Amino acid sequence: MDINLENKIKNLITILNSMNKILVAFSGGVDSTFLLKLAKESVGEKGVIAVTATSPLYPQREVEFAKRTAQEIGVRHILVKSDELQIEGFSSNPPHRCYLCKKELFGILRKVAQNEEIAHIVEGSTLDDEKDHRPGRMAIKELGIRSPLKEALFSKDEVREASKELGLSTWNKPSFACLASRFPYYSEITEEMLKRVNEAEEFLMGLGFRQVRVRHYNELARIEIYPEEIDRLIEKSLREKVVRHFKSIGYKYVTLDLQGFRSGSMNEVL
Repeated sequence: MDINLENKIKNLITILNSMNKILVAFSGGVDSTFLLKLAKESVGEKGVIAVTATSPLYPQREVEFAKRTAQEIGVRHILVKSDELQIEGFSSNPPHRCYLCKKELFGILRKVAQNEEIAHIVEGSTLDDEKDHRPGRMAIKELGIRSPLKEALFSKDEVREASKELGLSTWNKPSFACLASRFPYYSEITEEMLKRVNEAEEFLMGLGFRQVRVRHYNELARIEIYPEEIDRLIEKSLREKVVRHFKSIGYKYVTLDLQGFRSGSMNEVL
């Protein structure tokens, strides 16, 4: 392992050791899985719990994956319910939507931490999260949530590399953002629309596409996949199969973004 990465891991362990008892906001993604693994290594099985929110914004497959991953790591795992669609102003999808979501989520996690007599709540942001529009950071700061990976100066790529060295199956897991990120700002988000987006993405993943986003514009779907997979999708028989399915679930127009997948593409208008 690179000496710089070794030093960052040692620094992260030192940060986590100082907390004694830790609640990890756990999505089952690359960053939070690495953080959970190191938290357990730092304070022991009894010193850490993982908490995952179930919500209309997250597919059930992600919740199930988080459950399996927490079990593999060997920590106590708690599921809590969050319904962001009930937050005033959230459904109109303003640019600070993520702030509203994070404030709700970490408010719930603070109650869990109080019940468990845990002083420290941590989440998995890295240095890369400073490069995009992330209003949720303000909620994290306001509620006193710590971001140990950022404190230890980890980039996303370094988390993946370290995860691979530690044998974590998530090291190459595609990134995932909540389904609300598929909607243009100021367009309405409903549970029905969230389900349609999820069904469309599930269909594409079932065809073998690893990284998928279906951006939702009411009757129009804009598909983002890895650029190297575009040729496969536009092959006639597969393209027609995708169009048929998308139209069957309510889309009238099906488009492919020729730039391919890029995280946070909806923020390009800001």
